[in-house]
Amino acid sequence: VQLVESGGGLAQPGGSLRLSCAASIFTFNLYDMRWYRQAPGKERELVAVINGEDGSTNYAGAVKGRFTISRDNAKKTVYLQMNSLMPEDTAAYYCNAHRWSTDYWGQGTQVTVSS
Repeated sequence: VQLVESGGGLAQPGGSLRLSCAASIFTFNLYDMRWYRQAPGKERELVAVINGEDGSTNYAGAVKGRFTISRDNAKKTVYLQMNSLMPEDTAAYYCNAHRWSTDYWGQGTQVTVSS
């Protein structure tokens, strides 16, 4: 199983980026897909979740209203649209696939928000 993130990079404050995570999971549609982030010197934190069964979503308070998680089950891909970026969004972003006691992780993609 592989999760491959892409779309990270440098953005200015107020700008936007869209992260993608392509998964090689046969039963992708059954997995909850999550985005985490980890800033230097800080613990990894959950940013957004999209449920595998009903597509419901949840967000961390710090990103609610600015970030949107979505998925395309036909493409086995999950997205994180990030708008109104702030310097405190700077972190390595990781894709996670979760079902029951199974977790798969991507290698991470760096997002840097700076002027």
